[in-house]
Amino acid sequence: MKRILVAGGAGYIGSACTEYLLDHGYEVTVYDSLVTGHFDAIDPRADFVLGDLADRDKIISVAKNGHYDGIMHFAAASLVGESMTNPSKYFRNNIANGINLADAAVEGGVKSFVFSSTAATFGQPEKTPIEEHDSQKPINPYGESKLCFEKILNWYSQIHGVKYAALRYFNAAGATENFGEAHDPETHLIPIILQVAAGTREKMMVFGDDYNTPDGSCIRDYIHILDLAQAHMLALDAPESGHYNLGTGKGLSVFEIIKATEKVTGKKINYEVAPRRAGDPDVLIACSDRIKKMLGWKPQFEDAESIIASAWNWKLKNPNGYRR
Repeated sequence: MKRILVAGGAGYIGSACTEYLLDHGYEVTVYDSLVTGHFDAIDPRADFVLGDLADRDKIISVAKNGHYDGIMHFAAASLVGESMTNPSKYFRNNIANGINLADAAVEGGVKSFVFSSTAATFGQPEKTPIEEHDSQKPINPYGESKLCFEKILNWYSQIHGVKYAALRYFNAAGATENFGEAHDPETHLIPIILQVAAGTREKMMVFGDDYNTPDGSCIRDYIHILDLAQAHMLALDAPESGHYNLGTGKGLSVFEIIKATEKVTGKKINYEVAPRRAGDPDVLIACSDRIKKMLGWKPQFEDAESIIASAWNWKLKNPNGYRR
């Protein structure tokens, strides 16, 4: 039975991936500071270590003593807007602390490293859908920090033999039966829309309606967290180090997501158009042909309504998110 260390396993995507690994016979240890994660989002079947990646000695000790077959890294700061006002946080956490985790892999003899990367490494894409070899020119510190760490992993692969897979995905969405999205404050589109649908938020803001898109709002590629979890599990056994895009290839605009949410929930979504946010590209859509061919990835949720419905069902069961 393979043993996996999941850094950031108390967060939104990390919790779903932890659950998926456990459901498929893996042993999992979650390493999380609980600064933004939730204790109640940790699958009770997993072992848990409370710790911060900034604590270099602790994460190395955990890796050396755990005899892990793989590491998954979800413990990064991930808000584009915040990165434009506080770049120091993003470079320290996403690069410096990431190096501590990479060193832990080396010290612990862990040979498989799966990195939760992002489409933000591409910046304003030159074409859509985006392919792995396309030009990478980040337009915000968040994307820059993730790209820097991808390059660091490449060198660790060459020098230390740590095989890595960097999964560049777009907008994670949806929920499992047990784990969903609950941030404080909430910044992601679908949970904000669902707050409006649930009556806990008066209205939502649409940041920009003058983008170069058919309806003027940003277009993104939304991918269900169970499909992300499947990809991360498959990436543990990738034959070689490399990068993989993850997405449905079907971009949806903010206004299209609003309409789909109204259909799923039966609720009217009140919104107001606000100025653009700094660092937001017009369109981000992924070409996922490589991971489908190389690793046999087969996404199960490719339409907006099924993704939104899973998130809505989780919210109805957990109206206040996690208790702790």
